[in-house]
Amino acid sequence: MERVTIAQAAEMLGVTRDAVRKRIKRHSIEWEVGSDGETYVYVDPSATVEDPSADASGQELGTLAEVLREQVEYLREQLDRAEERDRENRRIIAALTQRIPELEPPRESPEMASEDFPGTHAPPGAERPFTQEERTERSWWKRFFGLE
Repeated sequence: MERVTIAQAAEMLGVTRDAVRKRIKRHSIEWEVGSDGETYVYVDPSATVEDPSADASGQELGTLAEVLREQVEYLREQLDRAEERDRENRRIIAALTQRIPELEPPRESPEMASEDFPGTHAPPGAERPFTQEERTERSWWKRFFGLE
């Protein structure tokens, strides 16, 4: 067993200082307070975590960097394709809008337009629209079905 400070124990065990303090509180690790007031922990050297950055980390980082480069390149290609599609779509829309003729206003013959209802036409064969008096005298269903 090796006597170390809380900070050293945390580094050796691969945990945070708070995790070591919790172990002390739960009495799951041996500890003592030194004459200088510092808390010391006893750590078994076989329980320590090896430094992950010491072994093959350069190789792992190189592999990760290569994967990220490939992803960036793929995303750039996708963005270029999307921009090309957007330009093509804009060109097509511009060409189609130039082909649409301007709409002409509707033509109405003066004899067909109703004076009482602007924008409507009298039915074929009707000589004149009904007067207001004629509309009020007839019931709604006779007006609806055109009776009398």
